Amino acid sequence: MSRSVIELTNSPEDIARAAEILKNGGLSAFPTETVYGLGADAFNTQALARVFEVKGRPRFDPLIIHIASLETLEKTTSLDGLEPRNKESLEKLISSFWPGPLTFVLPKHPSLPGLATAGLSTAAIRFTSNPIARELITLSTGAVAAPSANLFGKLSPTRAEHVIETLGNKIDCVIDGGPCKIGVESTVLELVPVPRILRPGGISREQLEAVIGPVAEATGSRDEPVHSPGMLPSHYAPKTPLFFHNPEEMDSLPYRRKEGYLFFSGKNRDIWYNRANDKQITGNILVLSETGNTTEAASNLYLYLHELDKSGLTCIHTEMLPETGLGTAVNDRLRRAATSLFARK
Repeated sequence: MSRSVIELTNSPEDIARAAEILKNGGLSAFPTETVYGLGADAFNTQALARVFEVKGRPRFDPLIIHIASLETLEKTTSLDGLEPRNKESLEKLISSFWPGPLTFVLPKHPSLPGLATAGLSTAAIRFTSNPIARELITLSTGAVAAPSANLFGKLSPTRAEHVIETLGNKIDCVIDGGPCKIGVESTVLELVPVPRILRPGGISREQLEAVIGPVAEATGSRDEPVHSPGMLPSHYAPKTPLFFHNPEEMDSLPYRRKEGYLFFSGKNRDIWYNRANDKQITGNILVLSETGNTTEAASNLYLYLHELDKSGLTCIHTEMLPETGLGTAVNDRLRRAATSLFARK
């Protein structure tokens, strides 16, 4: 008989209870500003192994280590070997964006288990800004490995109910901290040999470049080593087949009752609706941001995909966002979700 997850509030007493679960080798799901994470003590190999087992995650895909103070950075990384220019960039970025949705790939500390880093010499480290997450991490062990609290490759959770629906009988507890503010995962940045975005996310490339100058991007090649979460070509997918269209393609689609449509803006939806001139259009149509705001679109992305995924549709059509701000991160997630369609054939 499977057990049920303990559903906790964000009260100090419940956060302390979740921290005890972590200290005892259990798994606690919790909110961050990006998505809900599935937490385990970063120094407990048995707990880390359970994270991979629960998610069905391949062990070559490294985990992100969440910290709640800059002092813990010294316990999870070894920065002595960084070149002065990279140290300077790191210091500037920490000052500008931590705590926040930015993950650094840095040389790992010898005490950090290889299971947390997929055997790599680097570790992915993030200082979350969510006060619930920070209190939980502080009360537990100070460093919590926390990939998204979902089954591997599937839609990320931005509500506690998303976690319960998919992992509820496999984990120990979940803290309900309400909806996640940003709604897409953190940006992952590699500093060596040059600053390079491995995964676009909650901090845009434009924001990074305003602080440290030019930033490169991962090639997206299937042959590129997996240095961070979110680099696999197939990821973030609903169960329902998903198609990713540019605005012109989206505008030309016919309406079919059993298909879902996810538009970037209200303007684009209205253009499509007027062109189709179909009075039978009744539902399964959602808009990420009525005003065409990429930040709002990102915060709604997974929520709306979860909603469409539970609607019994034959497929979901999604629209490309402008490649600026958080639009880049949203497009990255949708491309990877659409790729998974071909992987199932």
